[in-house]
Amino acid sequence: MSSFLPWRRLTVALAVAASACAYGFSGGGLPNHVKTVAVIPLGNETASPEITREVTEALREGLAKRLGLRDASEERASAIARGTIVRYELDVPVAYSADPQQASATRRKLQIVVDIELYDQVAGRTIWQKKGIIGEGEYAERGEADGRKQAISKIVNEIVEGAQSQW
Repeated sequence: MSSFLPWRRLTVALAVAASACAYGFSGGGLPNHVKTVAVIPLGNETASPEITREVTEALREGLAKRLGLRDASEERASAIARGTIVRYELDVPVAYSADPQQASATRRKLQIVVDIELYDQVAGRTIWQKKGIIGEGEYAERGEADGRKQAISKIVNEIVEGAQSQW
């Protein structure tokens, strides 16, 4: 009787996997029909206009490389990525110089916060959404671009992982 138990577990696992496929979801977490995406330029509630382009381009690249989605216009895309950059804070001191003659910080941190939604245009429903995704990056004095790149990368990772988890 105990040798029968592993086969029962395997049968249950296969049944669960088959039912997931029957609902149109692949291993990547997205419905099978989602092959293209339009990344709409994100809204920007910050005082830094350049951040919109950087986050939008990184998101477009991340969805293509990591989820295999092709870029498309909004009218032709099977899914849309849209959202808003709600906060961009920089120059948060992280570490200070030990030299008492120099009062400036040597390491700084910045933070970007976004709200994002992946919307399935074919099915007319939200695939995944999250508010308050935080990306942080540290940078040396006058190296804000490096910190921004780190923060954006963390945001894109969280979005891709969120989309993949929708199984």
